Amino acid sequence: RLLRLRKEMLREQEETGRAEIISPSMSSNENWILQVDQVVYKFLEKIPRKNSERLLFIIKQRLPENPFGGDVQKMGGFQNIWRRRVSAYRIKFEIIKEEKVIHVFRVERRTSKTY
Repeated sequence: RLLRLRKEMLREQEETGRAEIISPSMSSNENWILQVDQVVYKFLEKIPRKNSERLLFIIKQRLPENPFGGDVQKMGGFQNIWRRRVSAYRIKFEIIKEEKVIHVFRVERRTSKTY
């Protein structure tokens, strides 16, 4: 399942430079556009499958529904950069409210050097 999703996203990325998914937002009647960088998928391939599937579900389903839901905090020193905590992992993303875009640019395992 994860491999099939990865192939679909790679095909989209080749066409646009970033993988994009348009998903409905539960917090408004408008849609959020989700952009996911290639480095995120590379990281997901390297971690255990169970964790990878959970993170991919959060990125593809939960973030577009409500990017401010869950354990989300604004990153200090940045204007539009946020992070979402998912167990031992952190999903870092940028929110561009005017364009309704969520740009996921990094996923990291939380260690003493993460922040």
